Amino acid sequence: MTVAMGEVTPDMAVEHGLTSDEYALILKLLNRPPNLTELGIFSVMWSEHCSYKSSRRWLKQLPTEAPWVIQGPGENAGVIDIGDGLAAIFKMESHNHPSFIEPYQGAATGVGGILRDVFTMGARPIANLNALRFGAPDHPKTRHLVAGVVAGIGGYGNCVGVPTVGGETNFHPAYNGNILVNAMTVGLAAADRIFYSAAAGPGNPVVYVGSKTGRDGIHGATMASAEFGEGSEEKRPTVQVGDPFTEKLLIEACLELMATDAIIAIQDMGAAGLTSSSVEMADKGGCGIELDLDHVPCRETGMSAYEIMLSESQERMLMVLRPGREDAARAIFEKWELDFAVIGQVTDSGHLVLRKDGAVVADIRVGPLVDQAPNYDRPWTSTPTASEADAADFPLPDAAERVLERLLASPDLASKAWIYEQYDSQVMADTAAGPGLDEGGDAAVVRIHGTSRALAMTTDCTPRYCRADPERGGAQAVAEAWRNLTAAGAKPLAITDNMNFGNPEKPAIMGQFVGAIQGMKNACQVLDFPVVSGNVSLYNETDGEAILPTPAIGGVGLIDDIGQHMTPRLKRAGETLMLIGETNGHLGCSIYLQQLFGEERHRPPPVSPASERRNGNLVRRLIIRGLVSAVHDLSDGGLYVALAEMAIAGQIGADLEVPDDLPLQAWLFGEDQARYLVSTTEPGEVEARAEAAGVPCRAVGRTGGDALTLNGANAISLDTLRAAHESFLPELMARAR
Repeated sequence: MTVAMGEVTPDMAVEHGLTSDEYALILKLLNRPPNLTELGIFSVMWSEHCSYKSSRRWLKQLPTEAPWVIQGPGENAGVIDIGDGLAAIFKMESHNHPSFIEPYQGAATGVGGILRDVFTMGARPIANLNALRFGAPDHPKTRHLVAGVVAGIGGYGNCVGVPTVGGETNFHPAYNGNILVNAMTVGLAAADRIFYSAAAGPGNPVVYVGSKTGRDGIHGATMASAEFGEGSEEKRPTVQVGDPFTEKLLIEACLELMATDAIIAIQDMGAAGLTSSSVEMADKGGCGIELDLDHVPCRETGMSAYEIMLSESQERMLMVLRPGREDAARAIFEKWELDFAVIGQVTDSGHLVLRKDGAVVADIRVGPLVDQAPNYDRPWTSTPTASEADAADFPLPDAAERVLERLLASPDLASKAWIYEQYDSQVMADTAAGPGLDEGGDAAVVRIHGTSRALAMTTDCTPRYCRADPERGGAQAVAEAWRNLTAAGAKPLAITDNMNFGNPEKPAIMGQFVGAIQGMKNACQVLDFPVVSGNVSLYNETDGEAILPTPAIGGVGLIDDIGQHMTPRLKRAGETLMLIGETNGHLGCSIYLQQLFGEERHRPPPVSPASERRNGNLVRRLIIRGLVSAVHDLSDGGLYVALAEMAIAGQIGADLEVPDDLPLQAWLFGEDQARYLVSTTEPGEVEARAEAAGVPCRAVGRTGGDALTLNGANAISLDTLRAAHESFLPELMARAR
């Protein structure tokens, strides 16, 4: 077979993000120089974003199996069995680089892409979440990026009709030049109607559906696999443009076709577009695919094979259909006013063959594009062990109540209502607990439609922990997801992860990745909390300055009776506050040290997954037995911040007891793990059950009044705390442009 050739040089390979060694390997595999289209295909398939060439040897260490796991990593999204013939399908994915360059479209298409990953598997999306990291509030670009990203997420999610129910937002100077936008979607499907991406059946038609292909997004995967530097703004053309209304039509058309027996395989056209979708389908099926690019619906004239294959235009899918089902499928997509085209067929050649204008313009064995992609064992160095913080070195710089007020107004702890009020969290009418503590909780809760059961979901990570001690930080991210689901009354089932790091070619950065994986692995194993899907985003650096290592965790759990779902909001005066878990007053890497002393260098609190499991199981039993009326996990800011959040949400004050066995600042603001604060009318029964379970538990106060006090003194009104808590984002976003 003669392939139309073009002049390709080693310099062009470098411009495509390939190293000289990688280009030499391509020459060896092809036994000839590639043409430009083939070079482009290799460059995106061997990019960090698509091949995970620096990370996949470490990702294999993560636990991915459990009796309830139907599909782990390797497909578009993870799938878990939730009983009653249903499956939950979910994944988290990054759109960091595009969102920094063009925040609205970058964030919007991140939402669109993760939605497609989920409904590609046969699920109807029921919830979106997002984990956002921005630079310092006073950085000149932060306000613009926050406004654009939030508008993009809201604009896409609201229009497509899927509620945005939770997430998190942090600010730190390390993200000044490289923000993080991690999007998560959860969907529901029949457990016996899951759709996969492995192509099969030589001669079966390969079908393109959705929007037309344009020139937007070309080299998006390559851009996401490189550091930023001078000229980053010039990459704006590589950012895709989304259309949520088309996405809504695509969801309905795909689900309608999935109700038939027409589909053999289906794949979202995400990163690397038609290239990755066709190659991955062929590779998973152990077959080949031939495409006639003249049949690809294009919205621009004169598009080359290179442009068609590398375009990342949105709202597109690739399918393999059963022979003879083309007309029925076409009728469905035309009813929904979407493009439908038979563009090729499955073959038994093991090759990706592309034709255009009657000529073969690419012919590559599928195997080398996937199986022989580089798999680097990058050198790495462990992060030096930081010193432990001595609480005595960091006394309260002001009255305790004023410190609390200041912390509640700090960027990471302040209310994010300005953000989530722009999202529709109630569409579909099944959201029982959405964003915010007033009506929500530590995790979002979404009813399984038509039943009394619900899914709880959360996103979690503490990046400053991960920089100081990647292993502890990775374990803590998993543990906090476990706690947040548990505090809502859910049984945690599985996680998805989004591994955001700097340049893996730097041993210190690679060491952060390795450490985080080790911590996550240990926590997942002990908690029986497997990883079923995920995403890796590396090269999050600008001019050599890396982000904080950020292994974001998305967790999903199950609530058997939605009437038992729990929130942190204090419900009644006169109840006893009880602290569950061991308190040692650990201040290392705490918000207290960061905000009051500008200090982040000390070691974060230790994480005991065994204690997390033991304590969490007790809390879940207390919730099911109706022995507690409010539950909040303790994390950033420790005990006093958790109590303030519960009190503000419920508009009920409390008096907190102060023991004499710890420095006041350590008792109030220490961030020891595996802890919960609960409110109860039956403290004796709670204490007895905790003692029987071997869980530390102590009464620490009582609810009532309209202020927080310490041993009856140091009063601060809830109105003052609420005003401080709600001030940060409105003031930031009201600043002159």
